[in-house]
Amino acid sequence: MQDLKEASRRKASFGATIKAVLWSFFGVRKKSGYEQDAAQLNPVHVIIAGIIAAAIFVITLILIVKSVVA
Repeated sequence: MQDLKEASRRKASFGATIKAVLWSFFGVRKKSGYEQDAAQLNPVHVIIAGIIAAAIFVITLILIVKSVVA
């Protein structure tokens, strides 16, 4: 329980979280970058950013398919 409280107090900005999530979508990341993100990112922000990025990705794919099929 204490680890969860400490993790939620991490100080990385939401912009840094978005950047890390987008890198994870791309699938290429240096180990040092991953370790830095793991030490600084707030897990709650990562979950929220992941859901937002996934929704944008799905909506973009749907719009592309609709425009191609139309």
